Amino acid sequence: MNNHEIDYRIHGEEMQCVEIELDPNESVISEPGSFMMMTEGIQMETMFGDGNEKGLMGKLFSAGKRLLTGENLFMTAYTNISSQKRQVSFAAPYSGKIIALDLSRLGGRVICQKDSFLCAAKGVSVGIEFQKKLGTGLFGGEGFIMQKLEGDGMSFVHSGGHVIEKQLQPGEILKIDTGCIVAFTKEVDYDIQFVGGIKNSIFGGEGLFFAQLRGPGTVWIQTLPISRLAARILQFGTGKKGEEGSVLGKLGNLLDGDGF
Repeated sequence: MNNHEIDYRIHGEEMQCVEIELDPNESVISEPGSFMMMTEGIQMETMFGDGNEKGLMGKLFSAGKRLLTGENLFMTAYTNISSQKRQVSFAAPYSGKIIALDLSRLGGRVICQKDSFLCAAKGVSVGIEFQKKLGTGLFGGEGFIMQKLEGDGMSFVHSGGHVIEKQLQPGEILKIDTGCIVAFTKEVDYDIQFVGGIKNSIFGGEGLFFAQLRGPGTVWIQTLPISRLAARILQFGTGKKGEEGSVLGKLGNLLDGDGF
């Protein structure tokens, strides 16, 4: 299936939205909850999966994978049924950046965090990517089950905080927290490595494992994973205030006024 050729504009800095311009009969698909606004002449249609599944068994298999990963069974398609150009906009669910991925220039396939997909041109296949290595499965955390975007159209994913795009050369290795990965191209080899060292394991505070990405390929990295932000908010919300940044600990909080 050929992907629809959509035009777009990304608005904002840290709380971004993407405006998709649709020609007559063009469509864009999105995950539920990402819709922001649209002009008159666009028709919404809820569909099973991304609309690319063939036959009953294909639909059921796709549904099973999406249920397993906590994704919604349905997506929404927005189609321009008018005779003029029309616009529909989608917003990221939390502060960060929206990344535009032209799959036709990225080898037709990009792997991304399973909750980062925002919207895509109709015809892009949104699937599930299971990391096949045993170590990745047992210890991969957020990086074990990821989303797979396939096709030759435009896709949009969102991230937390700032985004860094890195081009890895053949054989070049990048070690990274699993939650900080937004997406990477299909050529990148993904694996999980043990941090090593008894002091690092017990007192490091960064977890026992990190991801290892080996080039060639492109990697998109986020500075603030939503899981990290949620954990910090929960920590402060339950009264377990962190003491980092002051050698005096709780006494330091009292002195600077944070303890009241």
